[in-house]
Amino acid sequence: MGAGNLIENKKIAIVGGGPGGLTLARLLQIKGADVKVYERDFSKEARVQGAIVDLHFDSGLKVIEAAGLLDAFKANYMPGADKFRMVNETGKILFDERNEAGDASFGDEHFRPEIDRGALRNILLDALLPGTVVWDSQLASMEELDSAWLLQFKNGTTATADLVIGADGYRSKIRPYVTDIKALYSGASIIQGEIDQPENDCPEFYQLLGNANLIAMGTGKTIAAQPRGDGGLTFYASSLYPENWIETSGIDFNNSEEVYAYLVQFYEGWAPVFLELFKACKQFTPRPLNYFPHDQYWDAKPNITLIGDAAHLMPPSGEGVNTAMLDALDLSECITSGDFDYLQDAIAAYEEKMRARGAILLEEALEGITDFSSPTDESIRKLIEQFSQKG
Repeated sequence: MGAGNLIENKKIAIVGGGPGGLTLARLLQIKGADVKVYERDFSKEARVQGAIVDLHFDSGLKVIEAAGLLDAFKANYMPGADKFRMVNETGKILFDERNEAGDASFGDEHFRPEIDRGALRNILLDALLPGTVVWDSQLASMEELDSAWLLQFKNGTTATADLVIGADGYRSKIRPYVTDIKALYSGASIIQGEIDQPENDCPEFYQLLGNANLIAMGTGKTIAAQPRGDGGLTFYASSLYPENWIETSGIDFNNSEEVYAYLVQFYEGWAPVFLELFKACKQFTPRPLNYFPHDQYWDAKPNITLIGDAAHLMPPSGEGVNTAMLDALDLSECITSGDFDYLQDAIAAYEEKMRARGAILLEEALEGITDFSSPTDESIRKLIEQFSQKG
């Protein structure tokens, strides 16, 4: 115990039940913490959790092991789904990792097993004490109450907590209580699509995708796609667009026919297999790729902090979930290690480590954004070389 039992008799509220928030709850419960996770989803089954995610040796997998959940992960991951296939706009295969001999496995630093986000969420949920997650709890506001916080939710309920952790993603309701630093636009936007039955609705594309990650690259635009664990698929049509293009484009993104018409025109000259993909999609979501500045800084607060995208949003680079889980591990260790006399000092140590790591990953993500969202023939050639040397 000594100086370090900073969470004894303290109520901890984690706002956001994604991989980062649930991982943190699990790690804190192992240490005996009194923790609740407040999640805006109405229930566990409220929505599809998105496509697969790969966990890395020195981050996500390391954290899964620290949480005592490696066996559960091994029972639920998707063998072979970590492979990449790259094609051009005609559908010609430029690089196919699935044809390579030899398979990495657990314990190999190059092995990045894929798991459906819903399956990962279920593993984490099943590891928590009953009643840990409070569903249908979308935060409306918070106010300081002596040295604690009063949380008010849109459904009319309230809760109090001695420590609040924002794990609620890039539109975090907690972040403004920590810092007023706003996100910047990367220059790229994606149109995300979900297809529940690709085997029936876009069979040619489904065959091209296989059980793996596909990226189709043409000059100035890309399409990336991943299978979901439920048999569906998620795709991302990406390019460089002006800031606020989603608002100024004149496209009603709730009207799938309008989005389809735009994509057919934008991807003119691409193979019919990609147009089949767009036609099969009835649910599109546009997303500007934003990020928090790499030099962001704030003074640590005594009883509130952030993890994951709420803390260090960056364009997609394969690191988001892994970094959120690593944040969870670092924060849990800082506030339970016994190395600090005050919670504020433990939070400050965590935030320093988190920001330093985030800045490095952000630089890498921003360097890659143009190559992925608006590639040239030269950058496509470099990417093929890079993939060929992986591992």
